[in-house]
Amino acid sequence: MNRKTSAIKFVAVSLVVLSNLFNASAQQSKKFETRCGWLDNPTTATYSLSDKDREWTIGVQGGYQVEDFEIPAFKRGQWVSFFGGSYGYGCACLQMTVDYETSDVLEIRKSYARPLSACRKDKALRKWKSTVE
Repeated sequence: MNRKTSAIKFVAVSLVVLSNLFNASAQQSKKFETRCGWLDNPTTATYSLSDKDREWTIGVQGGYQVEDFEIPAFKRGQWVSFFGGSYGYGCACLQMTVDYETSDVLEIRKSYARPLSACRKDKALRKWKSTVE
């Protein structure tokens, strides 16, 4: 085998290895995780989830929006509404993927409502108490 053929094979193998590493990294960042906390909807098309770690952006009016987001089905007493309308907050869990650099939610697979008391009793969520209540 001459040097030119060896160099081409080396480059080809290197590209395959790098491609596999990139794909593994992309798959890892698409990992779904369940996060629970305060789901906040202060204005039209603006949603966020504040959990033990940070506030995650689901959507911003006139800006970023996660595709196909449906608010969990909150029972009576599980959603605190502002001004008697649909805006407000509740306690929820979302199975989602996130971007740790931007705090954007990338995809939501499943969501469900929890009693308000679950978030109120969770000591890790107390730092958000003044924000949502």
